[in-house]
Amino acid sequence: MSTSTETAILGGGCFWCLEAVYQQLKGVQHVESGYTGGHVQNPTYEQVCNGDTGHAEVVKLSFDPALISFREILEVFFTIHDPTTLNRQGNDVGTQYRSVIYYDSPAQRDTAKHIIAEMALVWDAPLVTELSPVETYYKAEDYHQNYFQQHPFQGYCAFVVAPKLAKFREVFAAKSKQE
Repeated sequence: MSTSTETAILGGGCFWCLEAVYQQLKGVQHVESGYTGGHVQNPTYEQVCNGDTGHAEVVKLSFDPALISFREILEVFFTIHDPTTLNRQGNDVGTQYRSVIYYDSPAQRDTAKHIIAEMALVWDAPLVTELSPVETYYKAEDYHQNYFQQHPFQGYCAFVVAPKLAKFREVFAAKSKQE
């Protein structure tokens, strides 16, 4: 059993969507919703939603690289959100919903650059995914943690999160904890 753990911080729209998917990915040990990439210390959800803190809604993943690679985590990332829409995912509009990968090592940066180049050949429009070094991360309020698990029938969860989770389970069935 591996004792090594790595971290990934990703933004791809609403953090509830990413959190729900990554909680189901084999090798991911912990998923936390939060904020990063902004200029205000300890931002609140309301401040981030106003769009003037500069933060993105992100998930912070702890994963076992012996069970899943950073590359595989990014393959899921590019499947479950649209990396071609600037500051937007579906009806969620604003810089807080931007597509962004925060790397914490040269190896993660290089892996991200390679997969972004590969994904640019897959999508019909140019990718707008940002690639940035890890910045100060702030955990989101407790009521945002495990949101889909706690509110699966809430409107946004039922009509936005659930379809992304279903797509993940279909495309990555062998990597799902619920196979």
